[in-house]
Amino acid sequence: MIQNKISIALLGFMLAGCQSVPLFSSQSDPSGPDNVKSSMITPLVEKRETIMATGYAVIGIQNHKNPSQQRLLAIRASKLDAYRALTEQVYGQHLDATTTVADMTIMNDTFRAKVEGVIYGAVLVSITPVGDETYETTLSLDSSVVRDLRLLYLSQLAARRK
Repeated sequence: MIQNKISIALLGFMLAGCQSVPLFSSQSDPSGPDNVKSSMITPLVEKRETIMATGYAVIGIQNHKNPSQQRLLAIRASKLDAYRALTEQVYGQHLDATTTVADMTIMNDTFRAKVEGVIYGAVLVSITPVGDETYETTLSLDSSVVRDLRLLYLSQLAARRK
C-alpha cells in the first residue's frame, strides 16, 4: 500500500515537470503556408549568419582504374557529402531505430538515418586534399537562404495536411 502511494507520488512529480513544446510560434498561423514559421528551428538561424558543412571522400575506394579519375570522383563524392551535411543542418535527420529484446537481453539493435531536402545557394568554400588519400570539401550557406528553404519546406508540409 505504501509502495503504491510512493509510486503514484513519484509519477505525479515526474509528470509535473513535463510540458509540451509548440511546433508553431504564437505569431504564426499554421494554416497559412506563407506565414508558417517554426519556433523550434528559429534559434539555429538567428545564432549564425552562415552555416558551414564539410564532406570527405577517400580516393583509393573510388570505382575507377585510372588514378586521375579516382581523384575527380573523390572530389565529387566529398562535395556530395558536404551537401548531405548541409541538408542535415537545414532540415534535420530522420532517425528510425528498432530494438528487439528477449529474456531481458538485447537481441537486435538497428538504426537508420535519412536526410531529405533541397539545397540551393550554397557557396563552395574549399576543396582540399587531406593527406595522400582523402579530399575535403567545405560549403557554406547564408542564413537568409536557410530561412527561405525552411519556410518553403514548412509551407509544403502545411499544404499536405489540408
